[in-house]
Amino acid sequence: MDNARVFKMAFAGVYPHYVVKVEKKGRTKAELDEVICWLTGYSLQGLQEQIDAHVDLSTFFVEAPQLHPNASQITGVICGYRVEDIEDPLMQKIRYMDKLVDELAKGRKMDKILRQ
Repeated sequence: MDNARVFKMAFAGVYPHYVVKVEKKGRTKAELDEVICWLTGYSLQGLQEQIDAHVDLSTFFVEAPQLHPNASQITGVICGYRVEDIEDPLMQKIRYMDKLVDELAKGRKMDKILRQ
C-alpha cells in the first residue's frame, strides 16, 4: 500500500478497528482514547470532533495540537518496519499510533505505553 493511499484513509474509518482490537484483548476505549490523546495532544472533545468530521489521517496529524515530546521514544517493528527508521514524518506518526495501539492490545502497562 502506497503512502498517499494511507494518508487519505479516514481516521473515523481506522478508529473503530482500533477499538475492536483493544477491546478484544480486554482493554477499554477510554484507554485507547488516552493513548491517542497522549500522542497527538488532542483533548477527548477534540478527538471526537476529528472522528465526527471524518478527516483523513493526513489532516488528523496536521491538525493535531502537538505531537508528544516523548513520541521519539516509541520504537519497535510495526508492519515490518522499524518505526524509528521511517523517513516520511507523517507515516512515522501514523506508525507511532499503530505501535501504541499494539502495545495497549498486548497488555502493556499504561505508564510504559505513555513513556513515563
